[in-house]
Order: sequence, then C-alpha cells, then structure tokens
Amino acid sequence: MPLPDPTRRYPITLPDGTPHEGTVFLNRAVDHPRFEAGDYSYASDFDPPQDWAGRLAPYLFPFSEERLRIGKFCQIAHGVRFITASANHATGGLSCFPFPVFDPEVMEGFQPDRRDTVIGHDVWFGYGALILPGARIGTGAIIGAGAVVRGEVPPYAVVTGNPGQVLRRRFDEATIACLLALAWWEWPAAAVADAEPALLAGDLAALERAAP
Repeated sequence: MPLPDPTRRYPITLPDGTPHEGTVFLNRAVDHPRFEAGDYSYASDFDPPQDWAGRLAPYLFPFSEERLRIGKFCQIAHGVRFITASANHATGGLSCFPFPVFDPEVMEGFQPDRRDTVIGHDVWFGYGALILPGARIGTGAIIGAGAVVRGEVPPYAVVTGNPGQVLRRRFDEATIACLLALAWWEWPAAAVADAEPALLAGDLAALERAAP
C-alpha cells in the first residue's frame, strides 16, 4: 500500500470522500521561520486551528532565537503543547519579572533561554503531553498522555507522568541499535511502503531484508 501523498495538507480522506481537516501534515500546514517538521509528521486536533504553529508552540515567535525541530513520521495528538525557550524568564537575579520585554527597543534582544527543542523521528505524543523548553526527544519514543517532559529522552523510551520519567525502553539495546542503523524513516517512500508489513508486525529481520 503506498504512503499518503506528503504534499497534501490533509492526509486523511474520510469514507465520504472529504478530507479530515482535523489532521494535517505539519510541513504543509505550518509556515513559521522557527518551526521545522519532516515529511509525514502530523498533528491532530478536535478543534483544528487556522494557525497550527500558534496552537502547538504558542511561545515560538517569528523573532524567537530558538527553533522547534520535529523529525519525520511523528504523531502528535490533540492537546500537545511545545513550550519553547522564549517562554522562559531569567532566574539569576533578585526577581524573575521580565522588565525588558515591556520596552520595544530592547525586547527582541532579550531572551534568557535560547535552547532549541529537538524531536527525533517516529515519536508518538499522547493526548495533552507538555514538552518543556530545550527538551531533546529521541527517535521512536512514546510520550504518554499528559506527560510533562524536559531534558533528554533516549531513543525508543516510553515516558509517562509529571515530571516525565522513563517507564521502560520499547526494545532491547540490540534492537534499538539496529533500528537506528536502518533509519527506515530516511528510505524512499516506495521502500517504506514495501516495509509496512514488517513495521506493523514488529519483524526486524523482514525490515532488514527490505532495506534498499
């Protein structure tokens, strides 16, 4: 079965033939200089916005110093928010009050935290997950519903709770190493489509045989 057309804004077609406007491929729906998303990464929302970047990353401004980088084949459920570095206040002084932001002559140069938020490939974000500034989430991770995530998340980890904790790894270390080496998300679309049965069945040997 071929992959959906990565150039479509709405990749899901309902049984009546109409596009499902509550799910979008991000790199077709987001036009923001600090927001990057790879092919096939999608977000869903029960109240689809006009401004998907503003919904998902409300503190990421065109003049922000940081970037939000999302890899390929990521899946983002309703209510997920990326709280990027522009939201952070300075904490080294006697007050956290952001005095400079009220002066238009200096506000754009005042950003105490400039860390990027970086998401790997094939990451699933469950309903209402909250990703904090500077988080780096490894490929294949699952972020549970309502989890509050900061810092580093290893590849293929399952994270739950507040604060987010690694509950377990999805696979053993050898399998994770093999998946990262195969990097199926970088394969041509036809090769990924051919490998779909192996991906869905969890058949690593078949996935290795399918590698182009």
